[in-house]
Amino acid sequence: VQLQASGGGLVQAGGSLRLSCVCSRRICNNNAMGWFRQAPGKEREFVATISWNGGNLDYADSVKGRFTISRDNAKNTVYLQMDNLKAEDAAVYLCAARRWPIGGRADYAYWGKGTLVTVSS
Repeated sequence: VQLQASGGGLVQAGGSLRLSCVCSRRICNNNAMGWFRQAPGKEREFVATISWNGGNLDYADSVKGRFTISRDNAKNTVYLQMDNLKAEDAAVYLCAARRWPIGGRADYAYWGKGTLVTVSS
């Protein structure tokens, strides 16, 4: 498995979850990573991205101030801390990797299977 997301589940509105994405060293090394999500009947949308060295971060406006992306390169793992979850955050969350170290909202080459986040109101 090159990219594997985990940590999804059922949470009440206002609650928190932390997603993890473990990637193979070949995929993770020197590459920016991102999180995306797709709700039923909707297009996949960008959530957050982090550069290889963790110095550059970007978030979708809808999650800014509530979600935090981070990475541990020694563990080949990227995280998405999600706080103050809302009903509209419910979706399948996917992690992805680019082929260069700078983060961005598009042009991802590698994708993992997602993890489902359900938010109850």
